[in-house]
Amino acid sequence: MTKRNYELTEGEWAIIQAVWENEPCAAPAVQEELEARKNWHYSTVKTLMDRMVTKGLLTTERIRNLILYRSAITRVQAQKGEIMRAVKRAFNGALTPMMQFLVDENNLSQKQLAELESLIKKKRRKGTRRKRK
Repeated sequence: MTKRNYELTEGEWAIIQAVWENEPCAAPAVQEELEARKNWHYSTVKTLMDRMVTKGLLTTERIRNLILYRSAITRVQAQKGEIMRAVKRAFNGALTPMMQFLVDENNLSQKQLAELESLIKKKRRKGTRRKRK
């Protein structure tokens, strides 16, 4: 299976979050959930959901006259795509300047800094093991 970064629009994020919470679900259920937040009509939601099927973000199952939608991607896949999109746009694809920016611009506690250091150490150990094989 090929690893792919999924870049979702703001509207696609709203829809896929509603689908994750209710799947399998029909377009009217998603529209009802988004109506208060987005003031979207059924036709808007249905059009976006159909486009998301074409893009491989959602799948459908037809049961008589009812079309049920399910997510075709996980939350982690969507989050990864969003982060990589931001890195690509704001930092020209470079992770180190992004991390430096996040560390400098956020008031991190000692506990948070220790957690970050632990993640880096764990990643280094994993990388070292792979090289030895």
